[in-house]
Amino acid sequence: MNELSPKITAELPVIRQLDDAAVNRIAAGEVVERPASAVKELVENALDAGARRIEVDYADGGKTLIRVTDDGHGIPAEALPLALQRHATSKIDGSDLLNIHTFGFRGEALPSLAAVGRLSLTSRASGHDEAAEILVSGGSAPVLRPAALGRGTVVALRDLFHATPARLKFLRSDRAEAQAIGDVVKRLAMAEPSVGFTLRDVSGGGEGRVLLRLDPCNGDLFDALLERLRAILGREFAENALPIEAEREDLSLTGFAALPTFSRGSAVGQFLFVNTRPVRDKLLVGALRAAYSDFLSRDRHPVAVLNIGCHPELVDVNVHPAKSEVRFRDPALARGLVVSGLKHALAGAGHRASTTVAAATLGALRPGDGPMAGGWNPAAARDQAAEGSALEGAPRVYQMDRPRGYGTSGYAGQPSRGVLEAAHAAQAPGFAEMGVALSGRLATDEPGHDVARAEADEAARDLPLGAARGQVHENYIIAQTATGIVIVDQHAAHERLVYEKLKAQRADARVPSQALLIPEIVELDEADAARLLDEAEALAGLGLVIEPFGGGAVAVRETPAILGQADPARLVRDVVDELADQGSSASVQEKIDAILSRMACHGSIRSGRRMRGEEMNALLREMEATPHSGQCNHGRPTYVELRLADIERLFGRT
Repeated sequence: MNELSPKITAELPVIRQLDDAAVNRIAAGEVVERPASAVKELVENALDAGARRIEVDYADGGKTLIRVTDDGHGIPAEALPLALQRHATSKIDGSDLLNIHTFGFRGEALPSLAAVGRLSLTSRASGHDEAAEILVSGGSAPVLRPAALGRGTVVALRDLFHATPARLKFLRSDRAEAQAIGDVVKRLAMAEPSVGFTLRDVSGGGEGRVLLRLDPCNGDLFDALLERLRAILGREFAENALPIEAEREDLSLTGFAALPTFSRGSAVGQFLFVNTRPVRDKLLVGALRAAYSDFLSRDRHPVAVLNIGCHPELVDVNVHPAKSEVRFRDPALARGLVVSGLKHALAGAGHRASTTVAAATLGALRPGDGPMAGGWNPAAARDQAAEGSALEGAPRVYQMDRPRGYGTSGYAGQPSRGVLEAAHAAQAPGFAEMGVALSGRLATDEPGHDVARAEADEAARDLPLGAARGQVHENYIIAQTATGIVIVDQHAAHERLVYEKLKAQRADARVPSQALLIPEIVELDEADAARLLDEAEALAGLGLVIEPFGGGAVAVRETPAILGQADPARLVRDVVDELADQGSSASVQEKIDAILSRMACHGSIRSGRRMRGEEMNALLREMEATPHSGQCNHGRPTYVELRLADIERLFGRT
């Protein structure tokens, strides 16, 4: 405790001007955090140059080599030395820092890279007959010389951080750095679907290994973007993605968002852009989460690729050295656009559920590792009869693949058909014996089922969820469609239907409130109190009535009646925290929705209830007419659709 602080010195500190090399290395620490940061800056420069094809090569996770080749307009030879000077750029003139239409504008990337690595820049400008190359190593004096290049620019960065070896210790493994480079290239490829990208690992020399090849996509905005997303995120995302297109005042929202049942266990599937610039903005992430809050549990995350377009003056991209964060002039407008645009698209999806639900079901139905997992094999059956166990891993042989003479009169020790039938009868009871134990019933096995009802069932087969054909285990409805079957969880489906009805009733009228006998006084900071009182009218519509009580205190006079014995102080503080974090609050609404969800759960059809055919079909028709009925209140699917072709493959009928 008696030691002096290292910041306290006996001598007066001297103010000195840092040299250019030190300044560049300090700036590089902000711009270039890892090899992926260097790739991002160089690829953005290529896009700003109007490139139509971009190649990215790297070695050893980008630590020893990063090379970006493009076919853009290039840089004239006489301008190459100036391009490596700090704050030298062709993208802005410095008169207006808000009206920015390019990825880069700071003029820091190239000099920062040259300060911490060995940089070579070769370029041939459009309309020029000759190319030139400039070399810089660790901030040393640049060397300019003629070079050979057809068109565009090639930037090669070798031995990253060789001038600042301490930074090398903070880099991760080659594999982790390579993965980060791939993520950066994929994000930029999503932003520019009309540009072709190639990513290649050239570790060890030679031509290297192509990791990603994306050809330019043609067509309109949505067609080109969906084609690019199919190549990057996979076919399953493309099949389960909803097009998003919304506008509010001067902002527009475009992109694709997946169905709630196509969710992830983490936020790795969320790609957000502002004017096609990849960003990691807390406001937009919160808005995306809020839009799906009514459909996903807390441990699941939506998958979406969204771009907010606006005039450059409505968003400030100059708030972070790496330009990964932005600040909107009207944050509430941007958040509201994302939430409303996504909710509208999800409502338009109706009862639709993701195709991955059916794929997972088919995977669960495929034969496992049991004694008959490989199908009936004559040799295996003979060994099993002799040894009492089946051979594991035997190739699957279906009935149509058996030898023609097998099972008739017997051959080479094989049992005859009569023996097999007798053995089967001894092992498994027939339908007559199993009738009592079966937990299934047909929708047509009811008194009074007539021809007219049968004709109506046949007509219902052409509807999306088909016609009910039966109920099994008093919980699952089996319906037949024109192309397959549908299995419906009756409790989960009815739970969602009741929940949507309760929400609609709440939206038609103000949420009932419960007056407190003695108003609750909540002490807050003056800034928090002012922020809360600005939202007093909106909160009153949700049943939470507050009034100013002098200074930073507010008086809570009424709380939502549906919440019961709510803690007013805790409720108010939750709202204040959300207002400070996101600029708007949905805490009260979320609590009300949670109670409505529990009411729907307890008030819906319970598992174990036997339903009549009319009830089953009525449930199916209501599901088809109700938005979001493809998943229950907890994010689980309410039904599974199996195509007839997929079912036939399970039985080897292909």
